Amino acid sequence: MNVLIERHSVLVKRIAYHLLARLPASVIVDDLIQSGMIGLLEAANNFDATKGASFETFAGIRIRGAMLDEMRRGDWTPRSVHKNSRMISEAINLLESELGRDVTDIEVAEKLDLSLNEYHHILSEVNAGKIIGIDDLGVSEDILGQSDDEEKNNPYYNMEQVVFKKSLSDCISALPEREALVLSLYYDEELNLREIGQVLDVSESRVSQIHSQAMHRLKARMQSWQS
Repeated sequence: MNVLIERHSVLVKRIAYHLLARLPASVIVDDLIQSGMIGLLEAANNFDATKGASFETFAGIRIRGAMLDEMRRGDWTPRSVHKNSRMISEAINLLESELGRDVTDIEVAEKLDLSLNEYHHILSEVNAGKIIGIDDLGVSEDILGQSDDEEKNNPYYNMEQVVFKKSLSDCISALPEREALVLSLYYDEELNLREIGQVLDVSESRVSQIHSQAMHRLKARMQSWQS
């Protein structure tokens, strides 16, 4: 077991720095690494080589999960931001149910009785707190990036996840073009907000707003999975 831990300690650091690039400045990388090492230890204790998955795949999921769990336990985001996030998702859900189409940020702002600037400010606050992301929809970025062959060979993958992933993929495909592009650049190409802004020729803060609204729109459309 010690050999596994020593050999894969670099994996903990790689995942920690990958996450850190997407988190607020208040997050300390050493805290991520510490929680990740606990995840690696648990992976080493629980890994079953007869199941067919590689240890690195299994450990990566456990390490990342341990880091995210630790961040959620020490949530630095004010309750008002969580409340505003729920409010936005509910407003988008109601409007899209009523209108039967994608709603604009102007329409959501009007529904919430906010100015467009106020609405954009709330979106930026939510995104800065990173309280809504792919993980909050019930799936990890690791799962999103898996190929069909990997899914078939992964013993920790089940039919519910297959159906969920298909539903999530359909929802992402149905997003307004710019929102879908921002998510693709962020999660698939792993660009940061500043780099995406350069691609789209908009400010970093505007990319943050687009990303936040896209995630709220997805959360609203995936409500049936969030019991």
